[in-house]
Amino acid sequence: MDGQSTNNEPAGENKRPLISSDLATPIYGLFGLGILYTLYVAHQIVLPIILAVMTSLLLSPLVKKAYVKWRIPRVISSLAFVLLVLAAIVGITLAVATPALKWVEEVPQGISRLLVGESEISRQIARVTESAEQVERSVEELSETEQQPTTVVLQTDSWRSQLMTKARNGIAGLALALALTYFLLVSGDRLIHNFIRQLPIEQRKTVLRMTHESQHQIAQYLGVLGLSNLVVGTTTGLICWAVGLPDPAVWGLVAGLARFIPYLGNILSISLLTIVSVVSLDELWMMAVAPLGFLGLTTLVGLFIEPWIHGFRMAINPVIIFVSIFFWGWLWGPVGVLLAVPLMTVIQVVLKQIPKLRPVYKVIAR
Repeated sequence: MDGQSTNNEPAGENKRPLISSDLATPIYGLFGLGILYTLYVAHQIVLPIILAVMTSLLLSPLVKKAYVKWRIPRVISSLAFVLLVLAAIVGITLAVATPALKWVEEVPQGISRLLVGESEISRQIARVTESAEQVERSVEELSETEQQPTTVVLQTDSWRSQLMTKARNGIAGLALALALTYFLLVSGDRLIHNFIRQLPIEQRKTVLRMTHESQHQIAQYLGVLGLSNLVVGTTTGLICWAVGLPDPAVWGLVAGLARFIPYLGNILSISLLTIVSVVSLDELWMMAVAPLGFLGLTTLVGLFIEPWIHGFRMAINPVIIFVSIFFWGWLWGPVGVLLAVPLMTVIQVVLKQIPKLRPVYKVIAR
Protein backbone atom coordinates (compact mmCIF):
# COMPACT_ATOMS: atom_id res chain seq x y z
CA MET A 1 0.00 0.00 0.00
CA ASP A 2 2.87 2.34 0.88
CA GLY A 3 4.52 1.71 -2.49
CA GLN A 4 1.24 2.21 -4.28
CA SER A 5 0.61 5.53 -2.60
CA THR A 6 4.18 6.63 -3.39
CA ASN A 7 3.59 5.80 -7.06
CA ASN A 8 0.36 7.79 -7.12
CA GLU A 9 1.95 10.99 -5.80
CA PRO A 10 4.03 11.79 -8.91
CA ALA A 11 1.03 11.04 -11.11
CA GLY A 12 -0.99 13.60 -9.16
CA GLU A 13 1.83 16.09 -9.38
CA ASN A 14 2.02 15.71 -13.16
CA LYS A 15 -1.60 16.79 -13.51
CA ARG A 16 -0.88 20.22 -12.04
CA PRO A 17 -1.17 23.06 -14.57
CA LEU A 18 2.06 24.54 -15.86
CA ILE A 19 0.82 28.06 -15.08
CA SER A 20 -1.02 28.70 -11.82
CA SER A 21 -4.33 30.51 -11.91
CA ASP A 22 -2.77 33.49 -10.10
CA LEU A 23 -0.30 34.03 -12.95
CA ALA A 24 -2.63 33.20 -15.85
CA THR A 25 -4.33 36.61 -16.09
CA PRO A 26 -1.12 38.72 -16.02
CA ILE A 27 0.54 36.44 -18.60
CA TYR A 28 -2.50 36.64 -20.89
CA GLY A 29 -2.46 40.43 -20.47
CA LEU A 30 1.21 40.64 -21.42
CA PHE A 31 0.54 38.36 -24.38
CA GLY A 32 -2.26 40.68 -25.55
CA LEU A 33 -0.04 43.76 -25.19
CA GLY A 34 2.66 41.96 -27.16
CA ILE A 35 0.21 41.29 -29.99
CA LEU A 36 -0.90 44.95 -30.05
CA TYR A 37 2.72 46.13 -30.12
CA THR A 38 3.47 43.76 -32.99
CA LEU A 39 0.43 45.01 -34.92
CA TYR A 40 1.58 48.60 -34.40
CA VAL A 41 5.25 48.08 -35.31
CA ALA A 42 4.64 45.71 -38.24
CA HIS A 43 1.70 47.65 -39.70
CA GLN A 44 3.33 47.92 -43.14
CA ILE A 45 3.15 44.13 -43.42
CA VAL A 46 0.06 43.42 -41.31
CA LEU A 47 -2.23 45.97 -42.96
CA PRO A 48 -1.93 44.61 -46.54
CA ILE A 49 -2.54 41.08 -45.23
CA ILE A 50 -5.68 42.13 -43.34
CA LEU A 51 -6.92 44.13 -46.33
CA ALA A 52 -6.37 41.11 -48.56
CA VAL A 53 -8.20 38.77 -46.15
CA MET A 54 -11.16 41.16 -45.88
CA THR A 55 -11.36 41.66 -49.64
CA SER A 56 -11.12 37.93 -50.29
CA LEU A 57 -13.91 37.25 -47.78
CA LEU A 58 -16.08 39.71 -49.70
CA LEU A 59 -15.24 38.47 -53.21
CA SER A 60 -14.98 34.75 -52.52
CA PRO A 61 -18.76 34.07 -52.82
CA LEU A 62 -18.78 35.86 -56.20
CA VAL A 63 -15.86 33.76 -57.46
CA LYS A 64 -17.59 30.57 -56.32
CA LYS A 65 -20.85 31.63 -57.97
CA ALA A 66 -19.05 32.41 -61.24
CA TYR A 67 -17.52 28.93 -61.24
CA VAL A 68 -20.69 27.03 -60.25
CA LYS A 69 -23.11 28.93 -62.48
CA TRP A 70 -21.04 29.81 -65.56
CA ARG A 71 -18.05 27.47 -65.19
CA ILE A 72 -15.60 30.37 -65.26
CA PRO A 73 -12.22 29.19 -63.89
CA ARG A 74 -11.24 30.66 -60.55
CA VAL A 75 -7.99 32.02 -62.04
CA ILE A 76 -9.88 34.15 -64.58
CA SER A 77 -12.75 35.32 -62.34
CA SER A 78 -10.35 36.17 -59.49
CA LEU A 79 -8.17 38.25 -61.80
CA ALA A 80 -11.24 40.03 -63.19
CA PHE A 81 -12.55 40.96 -59.73
CA VAL A 82 -9.12 42.15 -58.53
CA LEU A 83 -8.72 44.32 -61.64
CA LEU A 84 -12.23 45.68 -61.05
CA VAL A 85 -11.31 46.65 -57.49
CA LEU A 86 -8.09 48.29 -58.74
CA ALA A 87 -10.01 50.24 -61.41
CA ALA A 88 -12.52 51.44 -58.80
CA ILE A 89 -9.73 52.64 -56.49
CA VAL A 90 -7.88 54.44 -59.29
CA GLY A 91 -11.08 56.01 -60.62
CA ILE A 92 -12.19 57.29 -57.21
CA THR A 93 -8.71 58.66 -56.49
CA LEU A 94 -8.52 60.53 -59.79
CA ALA A 95 -12.06 61.87 -59.40
CA VAL A 96 -11.46 63.24 -55.91
CA ALA A 97 -7.77 64.22 -55.98
CA THR A 98 -7.85 67.20 -58.39
CA PRO A 99 -10.87 69.02 -56.90
CA ALA A 100 -9.64 68.24 -53.38
CA LEU A 101 -6.22 69.84 -54.05
CA LYS A 102 -7.92 72.87 -55.58
CA TRP A 103 -10.21 73.29 -52.58
CA VAL A 104 -7.32 72.86 -50.14
CA GLU A 105 -5.84 76.04 -51.65
CA GLU A 106 -9.10 78.01 -51.99
CA VAL A 107 -11.02 77.19 -48.82
CA PRO A 108 -8.69 78.90 -46.28
CA GLN A 109 -8.76 82.13 -48.30
CA GLY A 110 -12.53 81.98 -48.65
CA ILE A 111 -13.05 81.36 -44.95
CA SER A 112 -10.66 84.16 -44.01
CA ARG A 113 -12.48 86.55 -46.35
CA LEU A 114 -15.80 85.48 -44.89
CA LEU A 115 -14.77 85.73 -41.24
CA VAL A 116 -12.44 88.72 -41.46
CA GLY A 117 -13.39 90.94 -44.38
CA GLU A 118 -13.45 94.66 -43.46
CA SER A 119 -15.14 94.14 -40.11
CA GLU A 120 -14.13 94.94 -36.57
CA ILE A 121 -12.35 91.57 -36.40
CA SER A 122 -9.90 92.65 -39.10
CA ARG A 123 -9.14 95.88 -37.24
CA GLN A 124 -8.52 93.93 -34.01
CA ILE A 125 -6.22 91.55 -35.84
CA ALA A 126 -4.34 94.48 -37.39
CA ARG A 127 -3.83 96.06 -33.95
CA VAL A 128 -2.59 92.75 -32.51
CA THR A 129 -0.21 92.33 -35.45
CA GLU A 130 1.14 95.85 -34.99
CA SER A 131 1.72 95.21 -31.27
CA ALA A 132 3.51 91.96 -32.05
CA GLU A 133 5.77 93.75 -34.53
CA GLN A 134 6.66 96.39 -31.92
CA VAL A 135 7.56 93.67 -29.39
CA GLU A 136 9.66 91.92 -32.02
CA ARG A 137 11.55 95.16 -32.81
CA SER A 138 12.20 95.73 -29.10
CA VAL A 139 13.57 92.20 -28.69
CA GLU A 140 15.85 92.69 -31.71
CA GLU A 141 17.23 95.94 -30.27
CA LEU A 142 17.98 94.20 -26.97
CA SER A 143 19.61 91.26 -28.67
CA GLU A 144 21.97 93.55 -30.62
CA THR A 145 23.55 94.69 -27.36
CA GLU A 146 24.28 91.13 -26.32
CA GLN A 147 26.50 88.48 -27.87
CA GLN A 148 25.13 87.13 -31.08
CA PRO A 149 23.96 83.55 -30.58
CA THR A 150 25.03 80.72 -32.84
CA THR A 151 22.42 79.98 -35.48
CA VAL A 152 21.45 76.33 -35.75
CA VAL A 153 19.63 75.26 -38.90
CA LEU A 154 17.55 72.13 -38.69
CA GLN A 155 16.95 70.45 -41.99
CA THR A 156 13.56 68.79 -42.16
CA ASP A 157 11.66 67.18 -44.95
CA SER A 158 9.01 69.31 -46.57
CA TRP A 159 5.40 68.25 -46.46
CA ARG A 160 5.58 67.41 -50.16
CA SER A 161 8.40 64.91 -49.67
CA GLN A 162 6.61 63.40 -46.67
CA LEU A 163 3.44 63.13 -48.76
CA MET A 164 5.34 61.45 -51.58
CA THR A 165 6.88 58.97 -49.13
CA LYS A 166 3.48 58.10 -47.69
CA ALA A 167 2.05 57.79 -51.22
CA ARG A 168 4.83 55.38 -52.25
CA ASN A 169 4.29 53.28 -49.13
CA GLY A 170 0.55 53.28 -49.73
CA ILE A 171 0.92 52.19 -53.36
CA ALA A 172 3.33 49.41 -52.37
CA GLY A 173 0.94 48.21 -49.64
CA LEU A 174 -2.01 48.35 -52.05
CA ALA A 175 -0.11 46.32 -54.67
CA LEU A 176 0.79 43.72 -52.04
CA ALA A 177 -2.81 43.55 -50.79
CA LEU A 178 -4.26 43.10 -54.29
CA ALA A 179 -1.69 40.43 -55.20
CA LEU A 180 -2.41 38.52 -51.99
CA THR A 181 -6.16 38.91 -52.58
CA TYR A 182 -5.77 37.23 -55.97
CA PHE A 183 -3.91 34.25 -54.52
CA LEU A 184 -6.41 33.94 -51.65
CA LEU A 185 -9.30 33.89 -54.13
CA VAL A 186 -7.58 31.23 -56.24
CA SER A 187 -6.16 28.97 -53.50
CA GLY A 188 -7.57 30.29 -50.23
CA ASP A 189 -10.27 27.61 -49.89
CA ARG A 190 -7.68 24.86 -50.34
CA LEU A 191 -5.52 26.46 -47.65
CA ILE A 192 -8.48 26.63 -45.24
CA HIS A 193 -9.44 23.00 -45.87
CA ASN A 194 -5.84 21.85 -45.37
CA PHE A 195 -5.76 23.74 -42.10
CA ILE A 196 -9.10 22.29 -40.97
CA ARG A 197 -7.90 18.74 -41.63
CA GLN A 198 -5.20 19.22 -39.01
CA LEU A 199 -7.73 20.12 -36.31
CA PRO A 200 -9.61 17.69 -34.06
CA ILE A 201 -12.92 16.54 -35.51
CA GLU A 202 -15.03 18.44 -32.96
CA GLN A 203 -13.36 21.75 -33.89
CA ARG A 204 -13.64 21.45 -37.66
CA LYS A 205 -17.31 22.42 -37.82
CA THR A 206 -16.66 25.45 -35.62
CA VAL A 207 -13.89 26.77 -37.89
CA LEU A 208 -15.96 26.19 -41.02
CA ARG A 209 -18.94 27.92 -39.43
CA MET A 210 -16.79 30.90 -38.43
CA THR A 211 -15.42 31.22 -41.98
CA HIS A 212 -18.80 31.02 -43.67
CA GLU A 213 -20.49 33.35 -41.20
CA SER A 214 -17.68 35.89 -41.53
CA GLN A 215 -18.11 35.85 -45.31
CA HIS A 216 -21.87 36.24 -44.96
CA GLN A 217 -21.71 39.04 -42.39
CA ILE A 218 -19.09 41.08 -44.23
CA ALA A 219 -20.80 40.62 -47.60
CA GLN A 220 -24.14 41.62 -46.08
CA TYR A 221 -22.66 44.63 -44.28
CA LEU A 222 -20.75 45.97 -47.29
CA GLY A 223 -23.51 45.11 -49.76
CA VAL A 224 -26.30 46.87 -47.86
CA LEU A 225 -24.07 49.79 -46.88
CA GLY A 226 -22.77 50.14 -50.44
CA LEU A 227 -26.30 50.24 -51.86
CA SER A 228 -27.51 52.81 -49.34
CA ASN A 229 -24.34 54.90 -49.77
CA LEU A 230 -24.88 54.92 -53.53
CA VAL A 231 -28.36 56.34 -52.97
CA VAL A 232 -27.10 58.92 -50.45
CA GLY A 233 -24.14 59.96 -52.62
CA THR A 234 -26.22 60.32 -55.80
CA THR A 235 -28.94 62.32 -54.04
CA THR A 236 -26.39 64.53 -52.29
CA GLY A 237 -24.69 65.25 -55.64
CA LEU A 238 -28.05 66.25 -57.14
CA ILE A 239 -28.76 68.54 -54.18
CA CYS A 240 -25.34 70.19 -54.58
CA TRP A 241 -26.00 70.65 -58.31
CA ALA A 242 -29.43 72.13 -57.64
CA VAL A 243 -28.12 74.82 -55.27
CA GLY A 244 -25.19 75.66 -57.55
CA LEU A 245 -22.19 74.24 -55.68
CA PRO A 246 -19.06 73.69 -57.81
CA ASP A 247 -18.04 70.07 -58.51
CA PRO A 248 -21.34 68.54 -57.28
CA ALA A 249 -20.35 65.03 -58.41
CA VAL A 250 -17.24 65.17 -56.20
CA TRP A 251 -19.21 66.14 -53.09
CA GLY A 252 -21.74 63.40 -53.77
CA LEU A 253 -18.90 60.89 -54.13
CA VAL A 254 -17.24 62.11 -50.91
CA ALA A 255 -20.55 61.96 -49.02
CA GLY A 256 -21.20 58.40 -50.20
CA LEU A 257 -17.68 57.15 -49.40
CA ALA A 258 -17.54 58.86 -46.00
CA ARG A 259 -20.59 56.92 -44.82
CA PHE A 260 -18.47 53.77 -44.75
CA ILE A 261 -17.03 55.26 -41.54
CA PRO A 262 -19.88 55.13 -38.99
CA TYR A 263 -20.70 58.40 -37.20
CA LEU A 264 -17.44 60.17 -38.04
CA GLY A 265 -18.11 59.95 -41.78
CA ASN A 266 -21.42 61.77 -41.43
CA ILE A 267 -19.83 64.49 -39.30
CA LEU A 268 -17.05 64.89 -41.88
CA SER A 269 -19.53 65.15 -44.78
CA ILE A 270 -21.72 67.72 -43.00
CA SER A 271 -18.64 69.81 -42.13
CA LEU A 272 -17.31 69.72 -45.71
CA LEU A 273 -20.70 70.56 -47.23
CA THR A 274 -21.11 73.44 -44.78
CA ILE A 275 -17.67 74.90 -45.58
CA VAL A 276 -18.15 74.56 -49.35
CA SER A 277 -21.64 76.08 -49.18
CA VAL A 278 -20.50 79.01 -47.03
CA VAL A 279 -17.55 79.77 -49.31
CA SER A 280 -19.41 79.34 -52.61
CA LEU A 281 -22.92 80.72 -51.97
CA ASP A 282 -24.29 84.10 -50.90
CA GLU A 283 -27.75 83.44 -49.47
CA LEU A 284 -27.98 82.00 -45.96
CA TRP A 285 -30.83 79.61 -46.78
CA MET A 286 -28.93 78.27 -49.78
CA MET A 287 -25.89 77.65 -47.59
CA ALA A 288 -28.02 75.43 -45.33
CA VAL A 289 -29.63 73.33 -48.09
CA ALA A 290 -26.76 70.91 -48.82
CA PRO A 291 -25.69 70.09 -45.22
CA LEU A 292 -29.25 69.90 -43.89
CA GLY A 293 -30.34 67.86 -46.92
CA PHE A 294 -27.52 65.36 -46.34
CA LEU A 295 -28.33 65.21 -42.62
CA GLY A 296 -32.01 64.45 -43.29
CA LEU A 297 -31.18 61.96 -46.02
CA THR A 298 -28.60 59.99 -44.02
CA THR A 299 -30.93 59.95 -40.99
CA LEU A 300 -33.75 58.55 -43.12
CA VAL A 301 -31.52 55.90 -44.68
CA GLY A 302 -29.84 54.92 -41.42
CA LEU A 303 -33.01 54.61 -39.36
CA PHE A 304 -35.45 53.11 -41.85
CA ILE A 305 -34.04 51.91 -45.17
CA GLU A 306 -30.88 50.08 -44.02
CA PRO A 307 -32.65 48.01 -41.33
CA TRP A 308 -35.42 47.18 -43.79
CA ILE A 309 -33.13 45.90 -46.58
CA HIS A 310 -32.50 42.20 -45.85
CA GLY A 311 -33.38 42.85 -42.22
CA PHE A 312 -29.88 44.26 -41.75
CA ARG A 313 -28.97 45.82 -38.44
CA MET A 314 -25.59 46.05 -36.77
CA ALA A 315 -25.50 43.62 -33.86
CA ILE A 316 -22.65 45.47 -32.12
CA ASN A 317 -23.25 48.09 -29.46
CA PRO A 318 -22.73 51.61 -30.92
CA VAL A 319 -20.39 52.47 -28.03
CA ILE A 320 -18.11 49.55 -29.02
CA ILE A 321 -18.19 50.65 -32.67
CA PHE A 322 -17.28 54.23 -31.72
CA VAL A 323 -14.42 53.11 -29.46
CA SER A 324 -13.15 50.63 -32.08
CA ILE A 325 -13.01 53.41 -34.71
CA PHE A 326 -10.72 55.46 -32.46
CA PHE A 327 -8.69 52.42 -31.44
CA TRP A 328 -7.99 51.06 -34.92
CA GLY A 329 -7.51 54.62 -36.19
CA TRP A 330 -4.86 55.22 -33.51
CA LEU A 331 -3.22 51.89 -34.34
CA TRP A 332 -3.22 52.12 -38.16
CA GLY A 333 -4.33 55.61 -39.13
CA PRO A 334 -7.03 56.27 -41.79
CA VAL A 335 -6.92 52.67 -43.04
CA GLY A 336 -7.65 51.48 -39.51
CA VAL A 337 -10.68 53.77 -39.38
CA LEU A 338 -12.03 52.20 -42.58
CA LEU A 339 -11.34 48.67 -41.33
CA ALA A 340 -12.80 49.21 -37.84
CA VAL A 341 -16.35 47.96 -38.49
CA PRO A 342 -15.43 44.99 -40.77
CA LEU A 343 -12.82 43.92 -38.20
CA MET A 344 -15.35 44.20 -35.38
CA THR A 345 -17.78 42.12 -37.47
CA VAL A 346 -15.22 39.31 -37.82
CA ILE A 347 -14.27 39.57 -34.13
CA GLN A 348 -17.95 39.36 -33.21
CA VAL A 349 -18.38 36.20 -35.31
CA VAL A 350 -15.34 34.58 -33.65
CA LEU A 351 -16.53 35.48 -30.15
CA LYS A 352 -19.99 34.11 -30.89
CA GLN A 353 -18.70 30.73 -32.14
CA ILE A 354 -16.23 29.98 -29.32
CA PRO A 355 -18.06 28.95 -26.11
CA LYS A 356 -15.43 30.31 -23.73
CA LEU A 357 -15.57 33.74 -25.41
CA ARG A 358 -19.35 33.92 -25.74
CA PRO A 359 -19.74 36.04 -22.55
CA VAL A 360 -17.59 38.72 -24.21
CA TYR A 361 -19.86 38.57 -27.26
CA LYS A 362 -22.92 39.11 -25.05
CA VAL A 363 -21.27 42.18 -23.52
CA ILE A 364 -20.48 43.91 -26.84
CA ALA A 365 -23.72 42.91 -28.59
CA ARG A 366 -26.48 45.44 -29.11
